[in-house]
Amino acid sequence: MPAKSMRRDTEGPLSPGDAVAASFSVEILTGRDAFLALKPEWDALFARAGLPQQLFQRHAFLRYWCDHYLPAGDRLCLVVGRESGRLVMLWPLERRRRLGLELVRLMGAPVAQFGDVLVEPGPRREHWLERGWEALRRYGIDLVELRLVRADAALAHCGRLALVVPVVSQEAPFADLALRVAPDGPSLAYPARDRSNYRRRLRRLAERGEIVFAHQEPGPQAGALAEQAVAMKRDALAQHGIVAPAVSNPRFGRFFAALAAEQSEDTGLRLSIVTCDDRPVGIDLSFDCKGRSFGHVIASDLAFEREGLGRVLIHHAFASARARGNAIFDLLAPADPYKREHADGAVPVRDFTVPLSWRGQLACDLALPQLRPTLKAIVKRLPAGWVQRFARSGS
Repeated sequence: MPAKSMRRDTEGPLSPGDAVAASFSVEILTGRDAFLALKPEWDALFARAGLPQQLFQRHAFLRYWCDHYLPAGDRLCLVVGRESGRLVMLWPLERRRRLGLELVRLMGAPVAQFGDVLVEPGPRREHWLERGWEALRRYGIDLVELRLVRADAALAHCGRLALVVPVVSQEAPFADLALRVAPDGPSLAYPARDRSNYRRRLRRLAERGEIVFAHQEPGPQAGALAEQAVAMKRDALAQHGIVAPAVSNPRFGRFFAALAAEQSEDTGLRLSIVTCDDRPVGIDLSFDCKGRSFGHVIASDLAFEREGLGRVLIHHAFASARARGNAIFDLLAPADPYKREHADGAVPVRDFTVPLSWRGQLACDLALPQLRPTLKAIVKRLPAGWVQRFARSGS
């Protein structure tokens, strides 16, 4: 579908208030070419207005998502807002058709861990956001799916979301690295028993071979390590009977391998590694952005599970993130019990489905409340092997 532009037309003299309103314009651009052309402005907007947790809305991150996850028939839909010609708002969306409805969702699923839009702060931010909603309505969109929206997201300032009941509510725990990291491992923020267990695990690991804590710079070797980390994570999930279609899909590993191998542009991906006799046995894949680190994949070799390598790796990831200049390590949603052990706080995270038409409202009232729980129940009852085959079939 060709790009569509919707701008306010004015005739005759304007009042001061109208002049301010007329200086802001919204257009909807479609297709990957438009996405690539926006890179310089996109990067500039992120540099001056992007929040740390919006790293999943960075152009570089989403470009790799396009390479690995954008379906055939390119359905990108970008809501672009400009103030006096300068980019001040950007909604990165993907358009789909479902149950006869026109739907858009935020780009990045399933690898983006938080969903948001980019918008400059200021007194007119909520007005700009409302203009974005109106642009989508005029474009014929019935439903807007927003996944993993944090309470401190730019979208949280949108009055429209206050009128919508969240579909899913959870929390994203985070660790204060100044409180959690000590020169020799866990700090005094942890109980004495935990610190003792950490030292015991190190001794048990040392019995298996020479243990080295390291990091890997971007490049081909980092790409191979990233893919290995995903494979270890996949094996661990299968071992514990956990169904994770996103991780089972081969695209997940290829996505992280490509990001880690990138040398010409900083993608923010960082690798922390534990080796045993020079063999990588624990790998953490985290993203750094504006003083905050986000732990995306933490994986260890199942052969070292009895030695507690996974818990040792978390502390290595914390120490590495702090050494890189980060103050906070975000453990992402959901707030699993093991994450709570390291948390100094948590941010609410919610999923929303926002109707923009009567058809969308009808779907929200009748179809979607029944459909989502039914699908989740079906997936939970499927054998893990089936889920993995379905995931691979979508690659």
